[in-house]
Amino acid sequence: MKTNELAPIILFVYNRPWHTQQTVEALKKNELANESEFFIYSDAPKNEHTIEAVTRVREYIKTIDGFKRITIVERSKNWGLADSIIDGVTETANDYGRVIVLEDDLVTSPYFLRFMNGGLEFYHDNPKIMSISGYTLPQACMKFPKNFTDDIYLNYRNSSWGWATWADQWNLVDWDIKDYHQFVHDLRQQKLFNRGGDDLTDMLKSQMDGKIDSWAIRFSYAHFKQGMYSVCPRHSYVNNIGHDGTGTHCGETCIFENDLSRAKRTCAFIKDIQLNEDVMLEFRKFYRKKSLAVLGINKISRILFKRDVVRRKFL
Repeated sequence: MKTNELAPIILFVYNRPWHTQQTVEALKKNELANESEFFIYSDAPKNEHTIEAVTRVREYIKTIDGFKRITIVERSKNWGLADSIIDGVTETANDYGRVIVLEDDLVTSPYFLRFMNGGLEFYHDNPKIMSISGYTLPQACMKFPKNFTDDIYLNYRNSSWGWATWADQWNLVDWDIKDYHQFVHDLRQQKLFNRGGDDLTDMLKSQMDGKIDSWAIRFSYAHFKQGMYSVCPRHSYVNNIGHDGTGTHCGETCIFENDLSRAKRTCAFIKDIQLNEDVMLEFRKFYRKKSLAVLGINKISRILFKRDVVRRKFL
């Protein structure tokens, strides 16, 4: 394992040049960017319709500077996001011990890397923590209890929109979900898994039925199976710009937009942090079945675990 003061950053890109540039330019403005190693995984075109956009992305990423060292991995065939992330994160995490992961439509606060590296260092030996999430639902979607004043909270559910983990925790994930037959016949276990949202069990079933191909739902299931949590910020360090209508399967919505000016430069981490059920109650309100029914269960599932479900084309 290599030793490195800061966690390496991994960015997964495909076929959206403008979004990729916004993601990188925001990341370059982070205070720790020039001290961080940067790995970029570029997936190959899935078909002839995506060749031009993938080429434009690859031309752009070769011009990037502003980081300690940049390594570009160009896939020679189309892996799909799920396989690409599992492979890229596994290799880099095993080399460095910890990783920070982004996709190509996530604009970050200038303090994103401070928060992620701070969380990774602070909780590296905490057996309850499996990941650090940089994204939190905006105020329009989630209200915190009036008496809650902490900078962070624990969540049953990890976020795929800017996150970090350690090699030891990442390697606990059973990507084949070998206990699925037992889980799918155990309503109590399904109810416990759904403490992170009513949609989780349905998405895991879709994964195992071959209807979607998502690394993120399997990572969430690993949190559940290991009895571990994700550390989330009260104010998001990430804003997703991918729901602007350019993604074939993401749709157009502004419901997940965050005001990054609210993100704190210095976050007060809590040593003996405990799950706050009042906070989780407010969080779960957004993921209740009646709420999902309003947005459409299939659409919300694609949004929440987005591009690794079905690859998009650049329009």
